[in-house]
Amino acid sequence: MPQGDKSKYTDKQKRQAEHIEESYEKKGVPEEEAEARAWATVNKQDGGGKQPGGSGRKG
Repeated sequence: MPQGDKSKYTDKQKRQAEHIEESYEKKGVPEEEAEARAWATVNKQDGGGKQPGGSGRKG
């Protein structure tokens, strides 16, 4: 997965990141920094993207 690819995140995680980003921007944090902080917060809370994928084997 390329860096910055958000395809493995659920809609709920994406919404959470958007809300967090908006709150940082209201506090005066630059847009790129706010986005990075928001996704870092989502990752810390949930441990990353929740949707299945990758080349792992089941069995």
